Amino acid sequence: MRFLHTMVRVTDIDQSLDFYCNKLGLHEVRRKEVPQGRYTLVFLAPPGQENIAEIELTYNWDKEPYGEGRNFGHLAFEVDDIYGLCERLQAGGVVINRPPRDGYMAFVRSPDNVSVELLQ
Repeated sequence: MRFLHTMVRVTDIDQSLDFYCNKLGLHEVRRKEVPQGRYTLVFLAPPGQENIAEIELTYNWDKEPYGEGRNFGHLAFEVDDIYGLCERLQAGGVVINRPPRDGYMAFVRSPDNVSVELLQ
């Protein structure tokens, strides 16, 4: 298993990029515009640490208020066998929010309701 990224929802992508890049010194690793979902993903990392762990800024094009705790989205881990892991987790009583029906992505929930993304 390898830690991939932490997702943070942002309300102003330019202001957020200014903070994370210009002020904190991270840099943009990649960007994904998703018109059909009406959101933008921007992945950031410290220079030289692109393959260690990233911050994913998620900007939803349609404005919605995020209450306390709604800015944090999920943790993500790369796994070798997503189906086997989800079967073991479910057998252990873990809630599977989104099963790996597409073969490479699933979401499970921690005991404290933290969303955890599993990617293969």
